[in-house]
Amino acid sequence: MRKTGFICDEKYFWHDTGNGALFMPAGGFIQSHESSENPETKRRFKNLLEVSGLMDDLVQMKPRYATEEEIRYYHTQPYIEKVKQLSALGYGDAGSLAMVGKDSYEIALLSAGGAIQAVEAVVKGNLDNAYALTRPPGHHAEASEGMGYCIFNNVVIAAKYAQKVLGLERIMILDWDVHHGNGTESAFYDDPNVLFISLHQERLFPAGRGNVEDTGTGAALGTNINIPLPAGTGNAGYLHALQEIVEPIATEFKPQLIIISAGQDAGLFDPLARMMVTMDGYRRMTKFVIDLADKLCNGKLVACHEGGYSAAYVPFCSLAIVEELSDQRTDVEDPFIEGFKDLPVDELYDLQREYVEKVKVEQAKYWSISTTV
Repeated sequence: MRKTGFICDEKYFWHDTGNGALFMPAGGFIQSHESSENPETKRRFKNLLEVSGLMDDLVQMKPRYATEEEIRYYHTQPYIEKVKQLSALGYGDAGSLAMVGKDSYEIALLSAGGAIQAVEAVVKGNLDNAYALTRPPGHHAEASEGMGYCIFNNVVIAAKYAQKVLGLERIMILDWDVHHGNGTESAFYDDPNVLFISLHQERLFPAGRGNVEDTGTGAALGTNINIPLPAGTGNAGYLHALQEIVEPIATEFKPQLIIISAGQDAGLFDPLARMMVTMDGYRRMTKFVIDLADKLCNGKLVACHEGGYSAAYVPFCSLAIVEELSDQRTDVEDPFIEGFKDLPVDELYDLQREYVEKVKVEQAKYWSISTTV
């Protein structure tokens, strides 16, 4: 059993993204319903932790508010002021599909603060690892604009805090959200001390980002790694990418801390993507990263919640992650998989191998990684 922290606050669920459908606000021919980024996926995950009994084995921590100085580690002052103003008004868009509601500024500070608190507790050895159920999410947020439900980039701010305040020299960020982590990429594109790896569905969101050829700049060439995967990729394809690309490069980089941008929207039933990762797939992916962290950085691992829009399925995928982090198993099994047991989620297809091989060929310019070419 590991000492695993769990960071959450009821205020996270009070961030209001407005009424609409999928990612669009209501209006015109779009009837008022609810945004895909609504509280239910996160609240139901927390509820499942509680009713399964796993919450009792976690170190529950209340997040603190990030300071404005900490937000400025990445974001510009004019953008911060814009979010403040929209929050005071009660509704607006902080960029492209980054909805701000009443008091969202303060809640976003609390979300970034939760990520900082998780990182600090793990780096200082107060926890073995941690899961921060942060909301609003962050990985799309750029320095001067929000994007894709993200207001402040929680993981970027926490990683920069680890550099500036905690003195870490090498940090690895693994973003397995199904959408490319463009904001995190932008933050560290010229920083050779942060290894950023994004696994995502190819050409999904944002448009034009997440290309294999985008590998960093200057001294940071090779420390930005994009692994676009074809639609329909399941457990086997994700694990293949982790084993063939992430493991050898991380081993060579030798991070002192690993942060996961944990978006469970590559899940089988997500409405905003077309991947086929199951609850068991997320369990195995987490086990892989735990083993990597044990080998490379004394197990120092933090997961920060990002996307995931199936209110029915995200809680089960996320529960599996926390079970692995804490080295505990509950009685909860995947209740949905029986109806889809014949899907080839655990089969690795030639097309998936080809996508991974393309990344390996590109990264072989910078790392000691074997290819078949």
